[in-house]
Amino acid sequence: MVKIEGTLDELRELFVEGAKKEARKVARKAGAEVVKSTVKRTKSAWQRFMANPKKQIRYKTGKRKGRLDLKRMAAAYRREQRKGGK
Repeated sequence: MVKIEGTLDELRELFVEGAKKEARKVARKAGAEVVKSTVKRTKSAWQRFMANPKKQIRYKTGKRKGRLDLKRMAAAYRREQRKGGK
């Protein structure tokens, strides 16, 4: 049998917190291995359209001022896709 001496806080740090840190370390390592093995997916045409700041249409007034106007952006995207297809 092993005798352990110390205050309650010291013992908690040794056993409880140490176990939590170890579990986090193992999980992080496992997650990193999963992320490394996956291939980065290419963005869809809509995602590329949304990422282009020149294509972003924003509300100019009202309670949504400054936010993206997705309805108008979607219409512009469809127009662009139709034009690009011909």
